[in-house]
Amino acid sequence: MKPNRRNFIKGVAATSAFLATESIAKPFNIIRDLKKISPNDKIRFATIGMGIQGHMDTRAALRSSKDVELVAAADLYDGRLTRVKEVYGKDIFTTRDYREILSRKDIDAVLVVTPDHWHDHITKDALKAGKNVYCEKPMVHHIEEGPSVIDAWKKSGKTMQVGSQRISSAPFKEAKRMVAAGDIGEINYIESNNDRFGAIGAWNYSIPPDASRETVDWDRFLGDAPKVPFDPTRFFRWRNYRDYGTGVAGDLFVHLITGAHFVTNSLGPERIFSSGELSYWKDGRDVPDVLVSILDYPKTDAHANFQMVLRVNFANAGAINNNTRIIGTEGQIEFSENSLILTKKKLPEAPGYGGYDSVFTFPEAVQKEFEKQYDAKYPPETRKAEPVKVVKFESPKEDDAHANHFQDFFENVKKGSQGTIEDPVFGYRAAAPVLACNKSYFEKKVINWDPVAMKERKVKA
Repeated sequence: MKPNRRNFIKGVAATSAFLATESIAKPFNIIRDLKKISPNDKIRFATIGMGIQGHMDTRAALRSSKDVELVAAADLYDGRLTRVKEVYGKDIFTTRDYREILSRKDIDAVLVVTPDHWHDHITKDALKAGKNVYCEKPMVHHIEEGPSVIDAWKKSGKTMQVGSQRISSAPFKEAKRMVAAGDIGEINYIESNNDRFGAIGAWNYSIPPDASRETVDWDRFLGDAPKVPFDPTRFFRWRNYRDYGTGVAGDLFVHLITGAHFVTNSLGPERIFSSGELSYWKDGRDVPDVLVSILDYPKTDAHANFQMVLRVNFANAGAINNNTRIIGTEGQIEFSENSLILTKKKLPEAPGYGGYDSVFTFPEAVQKEFEKQYDAKYPPETRKAEPVKVVKFESPKEDDAHANHFQDFFENVKKGSQGTIEDPVFGYRAAAPVLACNKSYFEKKVINWDPVAMKERKVKA
């Protein structure tokens, strides 16, 4: 039997709680109070969007706690709804229409794991329906969509987490501790890259042979995007198109920026400039496969001013070493999701002289006078640098960043708290700069951003 809306009463009102259907995971005979969840209750969640990341998020959510339960899923390709029942159980309720999930009173939370152009719409609908929301990154498709999502979240009183799970890993937490402790002095530069070399890494995902207008809800997929004829490539490889995705910036830069903001407590950059090209994957996509962005961060109470350089190269046939380096005046932290290396190096007080230096160009008498003044100013103890210190940190074997991120979300859902590690304000402060990276690339100009007010600044020429 094809899993679709035949098993659900179409057009059910938001207050309907009694749905006599075999597709519902468990019968329910009471209307749950969605504002507060008892510590003894299981959190019942649904995943909206069962593509690659939808499955990854669902699995991580189930790993995160014994007190959560998947009860429903939505997707616009019928084959994925069939797969949900194969993987998670035949009693899981499935539908093409996410609104049927939002109308159910027995669902506490939803995971929004759709193409980017649907993030804001579904998130706001879910919050309005009284659901707690886990929304994949980037939080929004366009910069101007952010404030309305934040407003909907604040008004709802519900828990919301944005899904850039790396910050919930042990190395990112350790890096944050080290920066706060002053282990690398004042930050002046951050660089981070995420290169790939391969078709799947470049988002050319497999397309099922039964993809058609009958098995795919194409019109619903398009949503507010331009109306174009059915194209399975655009549906299953949506990241390659600006109408639905946000390119390498929205998919990968957002992780890098989120990590940097988490570690440094930064609110965001004030100037953004990008350069790149579509170098290798000339397969009809309209986003670059090589992109470099420079972001200037202003001085705040949390950190000195610094520059961040981000790079993605989907055609890197050389050595790939994806990492992040935070460089300061007394050392650097180099880390990935699973490990970290702190190299602490401090200059001596005395600057030294000789070698490739100007002293030898002075007259002999002047050289002697220089040495005399130098010896008086810099005693021996000021001339020696502290030994270079290297500290290596490895994630504990049990560390699971993805599950940790969901654990934070679900714990706050149970408490009825809006205080997650990556709430919509934090999520927007990461999303807006990466969307500005795209804007800079396509419009060939510098984008000026106000990280406090979270809006674009107009600068007079």
